[in-house]
Amino acid sequence: MLSSFSRAEAILLGAVLLLALAAVVAPPLAQDPHFHNFADQRAWLGIPCALDVLSNLPFALFGLLGLRVLRRVPAAALTAAQRRLAALFFAGLILTALCSAWYHWQPDNAGLVVDRLGMAVAFAGLLGLGVATHVSPRAAWGFAGAVLLFGPLSVGIWARSGNLLPWALLQGGGMVLLLVLAALKPLPGALALRWGAVIGIYAVAKALEQFDAAVFQWTGQWVSGHSLKHLVAAFAAWPVISALQALGQNATQR
Repeated sequence: MLSSFSRAEAILLGAVLLLALAAVVAPPLAQDPHFHNFADQRAWLGIPCALDVLSNLPFALFGLLGLRVLRRVPAAALTAAQRRLAALFFAGLILTALCSAWYHWQPDNAGLVVDRLGMAVAFAGLLGLGVATHVSPRAAWGFAGAVLLFGPLSVGIWARSGNLLPWALLQGGGMVLLLVLAALKPLPGALALRWGAVIGIYAVAKALEQFDAAVFQWTGQWVSGHSLKHLVAAFAAWPVISALQALGQNATQR
């Protein structure tokens, strides 16, 4: 069975199994008890935590733009796996906008479950697309399916036990995977994506999230780090959209 796997597929499978093992045997990780206490809790036009809610709009805008650009890419220019996983990513962004806005309207653990479920769909599309462009379509479907399965499972584990480790490993492991893929050449004819830009944008977004209150004070309580995190994180879709636009233009010029 393993002999039918390519070396890249076998390494990817081994990494997934290693992360799954770590999620089971490693000590549990507790979430910050003050996680829901965001710096900017100002209401506006009857919207509680208004900027944290409304700053999710770019996720939906980039998701819709991405789906529009994807429809314009000729069928022959993308493999079925790349097209469908890109569509899953963009749909996941729209879902993320809705779920995150729901959570930030009244931040609590129940809302955070909804928020993370939306993120899991976007992760599945983005990570699956990365695997499709550098490993194989078969591995991409399997990896995206695993994220769609274990993402909600990890959220459920946290909701029931308070152990955040499986969710943290899913996020962190996904970014490490993209970092590795950024150093590899894409498959022949695959979508040329700047994964380094995606990782850089994600890193800035996480830093803004970490320094939520500090950014709020630094800007004179004009905007918080968490609100800016949403705006910056949404731009992680731009390298994907840009690559699709370039692919569509090249295909029409041939």
